[in-house]
Amino acid sequence: MTAHPAPTCMRPLKPIGFLRASGPGVLLCLLASGLAICLETAETYLLGKAWLESLNLALLLGVLIRAIKTPGPIWTGGIRLCARPLLNVAIVCLGASFSLHAVFCAGPALLLGVMGIVLFSVVFTLLIGRAMGLPTHQLLLVACGNAICGNSAIMAAAPVIGAKEEDIGTTIAFTAAGGLVVVLGLPLLAPALLGSPNAQGVLAGLTVYAVPQVVAAAAPFGQTALHVGTLVKLMRVLMLGPVCLALAVFCAKPSQTRQATTHGASIPRLVPWYITGFAAMMTARSCNLVPDAALTPLSTTATCLTTMAMAALGLSVELRSVLHAGRSLALSVFFSLLGLVGASLILVRLLFGA
Repeated sequence: MTAHPAPTCMRPLKPIGFLRASGPGVLLCLLASGLAICLETAETYLLGKAWLESLNLALLLGVLIRAIKTPGPIWTGGIRLCARPLLNVAIVCLGASFSLHAVFCAGPALLLGVMGIVLFSVVFTLLIGRAMGLPTHQLLLVACGNAICGNSAIMAAAPVIGAKEEDIGTTIAFTAAGGLVVVLGLPLLAPALLGSPNAQGVLAGLTVYAVPQVVAAAAPFGQTALHVGTLVKLMRVLMLGPVCLALAVFCAKPSQTRQATTHGASIPRLVPWYITGFAAMMTARSCNLVPDAALTPLSTTATCLTTMAMAALGLSVELRSVLHAGRSLALSVFFSLLGLVGASLILVRLLFGA
């Protein structure tokens, strides 16, 4: 007797299986992200500004949830989905926020100066981290985070170098703390060392991580400093693609490198798809191929997905591993930021004579 296949309605549907595997974890990350956004709003209402952004709050909430109760297997699939694939989509969407026209209008001196600061900060951090005995993965993450744009750079570089979720979350926790110190200290330091609003704004753009933090740090110096600081911050973010590309080449396994060298078609495999997407989206924006009406939805999507990714990373972090990595990581972040601020001050004085 011939067996007949089961009716279509009785076969397990892949979308349903996917939702069962990923739904609970995604929902958990979404709830943590929503709470983080509410806490940021409360901060702004009570304190006048958000000293801790929703991104960092989502990370802390994820760590807290895991400390109270480690998520079981039912949550794992969704947490991993938010920590990697959804984050990569966010990075692509982020490319639409940047236009090369604004960067080139600032002049070659400032652009070359920003590139020099990023390169110096990466090399300086690598040397400091080696001296502190920091593991290679965390060392590279700290270098990218401090030199470029904090959380976003760390999360973009992590898949390229094969970093673990624990390394990512731990590094972000320490660099976020260091970045907060810079945001709080810069309004006190800059007026004593620099005279012009342009110089103060450039210093904020060169040393502070995220755009909202640049706004918070530069706002006391006036509207001019605010605009200049945001532009310089944009220039730093544009270095994310080249730095990740360099990491992809230098961190590739020997077999991958030989294959890419022998077969030209294999070279793109060394470049993560989301970095290619980021560059393509940025190019499209610069060529006016992205409608203005799409910019706000793309930016909102990038922010929401990144916040969910931060919550997912927090849910992957063990507090014991954070405490274990404490001393060497904290010292590396501290001296790295000290070198970044010092080099930025020298550059600003050379550019503005202030």
